[in-house]
This record gives sequence, structure tokens and C-alpha cells, in this order.
Amino acid sequence: MDPRLADLVGLLDLENIEVNIFRGESRDIGSPQVFGGQVLGQALAAANRTVENRWVHSLHAYFLRRGDVDAPIVYQVEHARDGRSFTNRRVTAIQHGRQIFNMTASFQIDEEGLDHRVAMPDVPEPDDCKDIAEVSEADIQDFPKKVQLFMQHRRPFHVRPVRPNENGGAMQPVKHVWMKAVDLLPDSRALHQALLAYVSDYELLATATIPHGQSSSFRRFLQMASLDHAMWFHRGFRVDEWLLFSYDSPSASSSRGLARGQVFTEAGTLVASTAQEGLIRLRR
Repeated sequence: MDPRLADLVGLLDLENIEVNIFRGESRDIGSPQVFGGQVLGQALAAANRTVENRWVHSLHAYFLRRGDVDAPIVYQVEHARDGRSFTNRRVTAIQHGRQIFNMTASFQIDEEGLDHRVAMPDVPEPDDCKDIAEVSEADIQDFPKKVQLFMQHRRPFHVRPVRPNENGGAMQPVKHVWMKAVDLLPDSRALHQALLAYVSDYELLATATIPHGQSSSFRRFLQMASLDHAMWFHRGFRVDEWLLFSYDSPSASSSRGLARGQVFTEAGTLVASTAQEGLIRLRR
């Protein structure tokens, strides 16, 4: 397996230090704090370790404090409910003796029922889009050093944005991004769900800044951080196959922005939805 992806899979393989208590390492990927997707993925991995033969269908999380990239994170899992069809878990992430994050996740047995879904947007294929890893130093030279490190970080996912001139309306708060893992992964449904939670934090909140300016000089004056995050898992998928993340932002106000996302397979099947509100504060 590609070392970048193997390291991420290792991050999600938490150490069981006590009943319902797990510990995960952190990674510095150039963001100002622990990447929110890492905490989401690890929290879901912790909850998954306490559930059998049921699969997450929704999660709701709050980011409470900045995570320290130089310290491990402890995850405490509370068994809120174990029903005949649904199971509910509450997960608290603790670092340096304080809560930095909490999440509620609901799991369900596989069931048949009504089935409909929206159509995937008409966008270029992933092979027709340029990977974000190909960004040049000239493109990001005006960004703060930390942001440059984040942009240049060798990610465990291919990230290929559909350029604004390819989907129309460059100033509309809409964005489409193709993503998939850089290598093949084991056939573990729980692992693919945790990895989708991880990558769901890529690119999402930045959608709320699109109508307000796209230049590097503009972004230098923004302080951005995730406040909460929700996900709904509709159907099966693999993160080592191309997935289209279709984002939009219906509102930004009071130094907060709301962004929503739908995740489609390359064949056009809607497999997950997500929403996030985040801090978007203009620096003085």
C-alpha cells in the first residue's frame, strides 16, 4: 500500500487502552491545528469498535477546541442505546485533560425499504481535471507559510477540483471535487466509512468563501475553523474508487459559514451527504 495511505489507515487503527477507551496518534499536515477529518475518522473508528453487524448511517459532531498535533487523543465511547435495529454511541475526544470534540453516531442493521436518489451534477470526468497536488509554488507564494505547507502536503487522496470555468458561475457558492484514495484498500466497510468521514472535511468549508474572493491575498485575512459536522451514509461505496463531492453554501453570516455536500460514485449513485458550519472570521 502507498505509504501515505498506509499511515492514514494506521491512524484509524486505535489502541484499546481500557474498556470503551481508545487512543489515537495525531499528524501535522500543515493545518493550524489537528485536521478535523482526522478526529472525525478516529472517533467513528472508536465507535465502530463497540458495534457488531451494524453500520453507521449518521453522525453529528462538534469541534470544541483546537487539537494539538504533537499529542495523542483519547476517545471515550458511551453506549447510549442498543436496540433491535439501531445502536447509538456517544464519543468524547480528550486531549491534555480537556474535551476537544464530541460526536453522536447512529448505527443500523441492513434493511430493505423505499429507494430514490437525486441525480449527479453534470461535470467533467476526473481524468479531465487537474490534481491539487500539481499546484505550483507560484500559485501559493502569497499564502501564509502554514497554508503553503497544507497545500503542498502529500495527501493520501487524489483531489481533483472541477475548475469554475468548467461548471459555470465562478462566483456562485458551488464547487465540485473528485477524490479517491491513492491506492487500493482492504474490503472493510467500517474502514471505508471512517475514511470517508476523514476526507469529508477536505474542501468543504472553503465553499462558503467563494462569493467573497478567491485571491491568495484575500484568504490571508481569513481565520477558518470547523465548528460542527454532520454526515449521513445512504449506500455502499469504496473510497479507493472515484467519488464526486458536490458542495454548496447557502449562507454566511455572523463570522460563520454553512456548507453542504453530496457524495456520488463515478456511476452517479448518491452514497452520502454532509453539512458543516465553520468559523470564517476576517482578521483585523
